[in-house]
Amino acid sequence: MFFIYLFLGIYILAMCFVLFYSFTQAHLLYYFFKYKRRIQPLAVKNWQELPKVTVQLPIFNEKYVVERLIEAAAAFRYPEDKLEIQLLDDSTDETVGIIKDKIKAYPNINFQYIHREDRIGFKAGALRHGLEKASGELIAIFDADFVPDPDFLLKTVPFFEDKQVGLVQSRWTHLNENHSLLTRLQAFALDAHFMVEQIGRNAQDVFINFNGTGGIWRKACIIDAGNWEDDTLTEDLDLSYRAQKKGWKFIYRPDIESPAELPPVMSAIKSQQFRWTKGGAECAKKHLISVLGQGFGWRTKLHATAHLLNAVIFIAVFLVSLSSIPVWYAFYKGMIPDNLFQAAAIFLVGFVIIALVYFFANLSLVGYTWKGILRFLWELPLFLAVSMGLALHNAQAVWEGFSGKKSPFIRTPKYNLQSKAHWKENAYNQLQVPFTTYIEGLLALVFSIMAILSILSGTYEMLVFHFMLAIGYAVISWTTFKSYALKRR
Repeated sequence: MFFIYLFLGIYILAMCFVLFYSFTQAHLLYYFFKYKRRIQPLAVKNWQELPKVTVQLPIFNEKYVVERLIEAAAAFRYPEDKLEIQLLDDSTDETVGIIKDKIKAYPNINFQYIHREDRIGFKAGALRHGLEKASGELIAIFDADFVPDPDFLLKTVPFFEDKQVGLVQSRWTHLNENHSLLTRLQAFALDAHFMVEQIGRNAQDVFINFNGTGGIWRKACIIDAGNWEDDTLTEDLDLSYRAQKKGWKFIYRPDIESPAELPPVMSAIKSQQFRWTKGGAECAKKHLISVLGQGFGWRTKLHATAHLLNAVIFIAVFLVSLSSIPVWYAFYKGMIPDNLFQAAAIFLVGFVIIALVYFFANLSLVGYTWKGILRFLWELPLFLAVSMGLALHNAQAVWEGFSGKKSPFIRTPKYNLQSKAHWKENAYNQLQVPFTTYIEGLLALVFSIMAILSILSGTYEMLVFHFMLAIGYAVISWTTFKSYALKRR
């Protein structure tokens, strides 16, 4: 019985974290409704009074997308004498020659090609190196898979009239949202972050984060906060917290869109997820105690805790999934009182809240139509299943982040799916399948068996949960093996 109650305790504690996280999401959803209609654009300043802007484009081996990026940057509407565009190139392949040839087509635009022979500090190091040469008062940053709006600068610069504003972040939109099921599910998740979470946090003046791209900084803010640091894998989240702890104001604008391409292959999605979750854990380790110890209000501390620890949700889901097996067995054998097991139904509140967050985030973008609602009804359970299938992979990343294990910055391969090149032939596809993929395949089998046992025994309490886990792990393992096989060919 000791081990049964041990697993039950793990199950309950992990679900309590999920419940805590869902309540903070509910609070964000409340402020999303309260403030989303109050967002109004600011008028553009007099053309002659606009400040000088430096646009930084960090690049590393991006032969498929770099020409598109340069074309988009060249299309910015802004006074030519007040705009410089830095191509921060760490490339080691033919991207170098592509860039040099492409910028020759724009002799009237102030392109600055800055090439480093090393990748010290990775993206953070490139941004820091470029900042030393930047003459702009404001610093806009776009990753290579983005196609910035020509009016991005004109829409964001006016907010810097307030001298306390250190950052204006735009909303990511998706160039290839409907390319495949994987891209659609990524858009489903990102839209919730950019609509409910970013709006909800910014409306309360609590910590939000620069999303690494599609934003514009005040250079003085970056310097005052200590410049870009490379001791975490999420240099964007790290600098965001350092700047806001020093009193700088951040503004999030969902009405300003920054189109980008979503990775279409699971190996690329996993590398991105690993970097985000591990970096988030590293930032939690670096900043959470200091935030809780400073004189911020309860809202700021509450949401900073949920924000910095949001990746822990994967550890919680993984622990819940594993402990659910002995808990189910104990219930089946009558070792756990029925009323105790039934009381666990309170945890369903958390999943209802999370469902509402995704419902309103996604439907607010496409309209509350029957078509949108019907699409949501199949996307939500599939999204939740696939998210649970990523629990093992991302839990490993979180554990490494908290334990201090270091790993290199592995950037997400870019594909340019709008071009004639096929994503399956991309030279940057990942080289090696993670060992955890084999475990994910095994877990898909285990939870399939659990679902079958639930049906055969007539104990349906965990049937849906185990069935979703089986689907999630099966999708993740199969698509990972598939993406690895592409590289071998």
